[in-house]
Amino acid sequence: MTSSSDRTQLFHALHRQPPLVLPNAWDVASALIVEAAGAQAVATTSAGVAWSLGAPDGDRLDRDLAVDLVARIAKAVSVPVTADIEAGFGETADEVRATLAAVAAAGASGVNVEDGYGSALRSVEEQSERLRAAREGAPELYLNARIDVFLRGVGDPADRLGETLRRAEAYLVAGASGIFVPGVTDLADVAELAKNIAAPLNVLAGPGAPATAELAQAGAARISVGTALASAAYAVAKKAAEELLSAGTYDSTRDGLGYGELNELF
Repeated sequence: MTSSSDRTQLFHALHRQPPLVLPNAWDVASALIVEAAGAQAVATTSAGVAWSLGAPDGDRLDRDLAVDLVARIAKAVSVPVTADIEAGFGETADEVRATLAAVAAAGASGVNVEDGYGSALRSVEEQSERLRAAREGAPELYLNARIDVFLRGVGDPADRLGETLRRAEAYLVAGASGIFVPGVTDLADVAELAKNIAAPLNVLAGPGAPATAELAQAGAARISVGTALASAAYAVAKKAAEELLSAGTYDSTRDGLGYGELNELF
């Protein structure tokens, strides 16, 4: 296994030879499955991680639990790991700095830090301060600054592109390595963002979105799927449980991975 520093350098480099496609994991088993499928890196989904650890998404998960899971995933896989740490698990910039230091020590190669806060967005000035603190806490990590203007439908639709670009410029000055803009999959919008952001662009894809090759051609350097895999897995669990308890049959589990295949991943 390569060192944590080597994996971090590799993770930075992967953004310079796009597209970097990331099927998001939420626990050690899903991370091993993603790695075995051929992913060049493992990205966590904050919501999936929170759900698996008994908390709702939205900065409600205990930071120590989140960091511990990052450490366990980083130890289990050989590829770089990037952790979605929501808004940084802290009210203050100092707390964000401490979170980043802990995540780096846990073996992560990158992080996502979002500017959403409750039902709104933090000001550009406040988020820039938090990103500067994040960079101080983890100087080597790939810092993916998430901008939630489109995802949360903030402001006039006609102004969202401009506001996203304004935030992206400020966040890069504050120390971000790349920009994550969930809520945008229209190819023309992706192309406009990629053209005007001086860093790798990450978009969030899923059912109904263009294929990864199309998004990459439009300029997306990194494509992730957020909660999609975790939600699909839980949907199978729900369907199978309901079938077992109602009909008393087991067809919903027919396509499950074999015991041996899963056990051998560890």
